[in-house]
Amino acid sequence: MTAPDLAVTYLQLTAIIWARYFLIAGLFYFLLWGRPEEKVGARRLAERRPDAKTVRHEIIMSLASSAIYAAPGAIVFEMFRHGGTAIYAGPIQGVAGWLYVPVSIFIFLFIHDAYFYWTHRLMHHPKLFRATHLAHHRSRQPTPWAAFSFHPWEAIISAWILPAAALFIPIHVGAVLFVLVFMTYCSVANHAGWEIIPEGWVKGLFGAHFISASHHNVHHTNYNANYGLYFRFWDQLMKTDKGVAEPIRAK
Repeated sequence: MTAPDLAVTYLQLTAIIWARYFLIAGLFYFLLWGRPEEKVGARRLAERRPDAKTVRHEIIMSLASSAIYAAPGAIVFEMFRHGGTAIYAGPIQGVAGWLYVPVSIFIFLFIHDAYFYWTHRLMHHPKLFRATHLAHHRSRQPTPWAAFSFHPWEAIISAWILPAAALFIPIHVGAVLFVLVFMTYCSVANHAGWEIIPEGWVKGLFGAHFISASHHNVHHTNYNANYGLYFRFWDQLMKTDKGVAEPIRAK
């Protein structure tokens, strides 16, 4: 791994992350906020429509934090090219090989969720909040553009966990791509200001275990609750789960 190769990989990965962010967040923003409200087949959670100042802040912070996320990703990608990670490619062999793919995805999501819960909760400590997490909570009513709207310190804290896991836990390159896209989707959807998951799911078995926009929306109005990323497990275990937000009437 040479410095020029690493620099090129970093720039390419930054561009890919930015493109993924604009594609997914932009699509959500257009479908939910860019059309007449009566045409939106979702339940509105945000009381006010997004303003230009909030959107601008979310995009700027998301682009900056995405550039930070790209750094450990570029290092791991270059290590992968030279056989220095647990990531594997090529055809998946046998039933056991195919069964391991969803297991590995769950392992990575569970690790990410646990790390996120505890660091997220820690960053809400009064002595750390202003220096790390306040930038994200400037979006009291977030939009899809808030997906990666983090202060650089928060991005540095959170950026390394998945790349580090890929050094030790075997995972197929296709599963890696799925995790990355799923992570972006969840972050965008859960900050959308609308609930796109059917109400029966949110209030049923699915919603009892998985985080939705309705669940995360509570965190942006009650800073001492609902810290999780994908699962409600840690919130429920640590008694920080305060349920889900109810949709509002159109305004």
